[in-house]
Amino acid sequence: MDNKNNYEWAQESVFVQQEKTVAKKFFANVFLWMFVALSLSTAAALFISSSEAALSQLINFETGQRTVLGYIAMFAPIGLVLLMGAGFSRLSYGALIGVFVLFSVLLGVSLSFILLIYTAGSIATAFGAAAAIFGIMAFLGYTTDVDLTKFGPILMVGVAGLFIASLVNLLIGSSTFSYIMSFFGVAIFTALTAYDVQKLKQIGEGLEADGSEIVAADAKKLAIMGALSLYLDFINIFLFLLRIFGGRK
Repeated sequence: MDNKNNYEWAQESVFVQQEKTVAKKFFANVFLWMFVALSLSTAAALFISSSEAALSQLINFETGQRTVLGYIAMFAPIGLVLLMGAGFSRLSYGALIGVFVLFSVLLGVSLSFILLIYTAGSIATAFGAAAAIFGIMAFLGYTTDVDLTKFGPILMVGVAGLFIASLVNLLIGSSTFSYIMSFFGVAIFTALTAYDVQKLKQIGEGLEADGSEIVAADAKKLAIMGALSLYLDFINIFLFLLRIFGGRK
């Protein structure tokens, strides 16, 4: 009887250890893809901002207005995010990677304008502050025992409100309104970071460690979508901080 209990205990221990390994591997892949996205966006932004020929394709220097390509670069990332979300089950792993990489590059192209508007020092400061806030909230989201899922709907409403308010401000053009929105933006995406990390932790723990090709493929695709969520949280924190504290050239 003791041998049977010991055998069952050993089996359970191996399964639990296997499950933890899968969860850690999943989490590592999430942050790896997030790093890839940040690297691609940074490289694209630096390249565009340092090339007058490339910039001339995105903005008309005489009028100061965006060109057709400039508007495509501005709004295409939104469409690609929607494509990844809606087509998750239909897109293959390779196709999802391709869309994710394209999104990262185009967002970097769109963000290249901030390198022309803000000083290098203020960009570096905002980036460092965003990294610190993101790191702290990611740690809290991973380690806290408080269930953050109940805050999900509230945060989603906040994101939707920010998006609508931004569209309205495009018509109004109020710098004061934009400044006030930035504080709400930092607060909402700071909270979203903890929420998303906890959600990803739960996804990682819930993955079946049976080694099947279907589960492995799903885990890889979920890692990309998780990286997308955290990447958007970080970028939005950075951009809102830059609006608040950034020094213009």
